[in-house]
Amino acid sequence: MSALKWQGWLVGLMGLAGLLVFAPLGLYVWASGGAAVPPPQPDVRVTSCRVDPASHRVAATVEATVGERGEGSYVITVEFRDRRTPGPATRTSQSLVRVPGLAPGSPSYAEAIGPPWPPGATPWCGVAGVETG
Repeated sequence: MSALKWQGWLVGLMGLAGLLVFAPLGLYVWASGGAAVPPPQPDVRVTSCRVDPASHRVAATVEATVGERGEGSYVITVEFRDRRTPGPATRTSQSLVRVPGLAPGSPSYAEAIGPPWPPGATPWCGVAGVETG
């Protein structure tokens, strides 16, 4: 009977040791598992939209500015169309522009190059999306 008594104590002590080791780890995982706050999105606008005379491709200059707490790199999707409001069958071209190291208080500029543009057609350029990257 004394062997059963020692086995009971041993199981109890092993359970207590397991709690002492794994409880803080579990609390750490639980506490750090909160939703991460995404960085604020920059204010992005197209400052110029033109057809390059040499290559006949449409080009857009993009300006990105971020607030006081937003730093980082962003990927901007620029869209090229022949009309400001697209029709139901309008196909658009898109270009990705990466703006690395955007710092608060100073705007960054990037150039988006689109497809070859037909002569006589006026292009429209706009921001289709902004992602962190």
